[in-house]
Amino acid sequence: MKFLRKYLAERRIQKNRLVTKDGHCNIAYVSVRYSKLFISVLDFWTTLMEMRWRYVTLHLSASFVFSWFIFGLLWYWVAIANGDLTWQNPPANQSYCVVNMFDMTGAFLQSIETQMSIGYGFRLITPYCPSAITVFTVQCVFGTIIICFWCAVVMTKVARPKKRAKTISFSEKAVICAKQGVLCLQIRVANLRKSLTIGSQIYGKLLRTTVTPEGESIIMDQISIEFMVDSGKDNLFFVCPLTLYHVIDETSPFFHMTVDNLQHQEFELVVFLDGTAESTSSSYQVRTSYIPREIMWGYQFLPIISRNKDGKYCVDFSNFSKVVHVDTAPCAYYYHGESNVHDTSASTDDEGFQEMEKTDQSGASNM
Repeated sequence: MKFLRKYLAERRIQKNRLVTKDGHCNIAYVSVRYSKLFISVLDFWTTLMEMRWRYVTLHLSASFVFSWFIFGLLWYWVAIANGDLTWQNPPANQSYCVVNMFDMTGAFLQSIETQMSIGYGFRLITPYCPSAITVFTVQCVFGTIIICFWCAVVMTKVARPKKRAKTISFSEKAVICAKQGVLCLQIRVANLRKSLTIGSQIYGKLLRTTVTPEGESIIMDQISIEFMVDSGKDNLFFVCPLTLYHVIDETSPFFHMTVDNLQHQEFELVVFLDGTAESTSSSYQVRTSYIPREIMWGYQFLPIISRNKDGKYCVDFSNFSKVVHVDTAPCAYYYHGESNVHDTSASTDDEGFQEMEKTDQSGASNM
């Protein structure tokens, strides 16, 4: 029973967050002027791009079968108009529009052969019926259009950067600890492929409800959060996992939070990573979010990059989500007003570049 209550509470928390851990937005639209079906049809291309593959395959198959059937009816009408069908008892010297097409089944097969350009065999169109030539021309044009359309749909879905975005991984939790004399909130992000991302930029939005001096409540007020590495915040060299940090100073919304009241706050930190895939030149965005219970005060990430005996850099992903407890002040005020200057040019880059032996770290915890 305790496990069930814990599961239901966890599920309720996940439903209440705006952005899920895998980047999906959890929001409902009500009182929309147009129905969801109308909007989907109005922007049908985006609907197809967002549709699951099984439904795309179903629509593709249905469109071909339906078009074959419709044009099969037209071929059947041509045969009826010319008196070619068996039940019409055509004379021996009948000039058929389509040779050997005597019923609806034959008309359907004639439609498939025409639209798919597989070549005529048993059935063959003749030049005696203008109506048959008209149907033949229209179906050839329509068949070319529908094939090109579905080829474009399939190629666009395959080339989408959505799958590339799934190879970018964020740490499950964020940590707060001291770095170079200032208090910082840190997250870790990794590129799971060897191909680089070009022009990578990371930033965050703190979402919370605020009350203005006039007494107006602003739900989901967005406050910009800047993340950076020691070399800067723009155009990250994303060749290996990076530990990104946000300096908690007087301008930070985390400045007035302490180790005691952090878990009682109500906010959601949404982190965005924009980049361009090097291999396809497709831009993509990866999102995740952190709520107060997913931010650990007084911990830091373990290094995950080392060098082997041959001098080659190695990434140990077993430490990607591991943290270790460190002594940290209970609030940012301890660092406020001191003469510590955050100099990004005189740093030792990300903690992950510290050379280390591949041994288990004592005191580490898995997030």
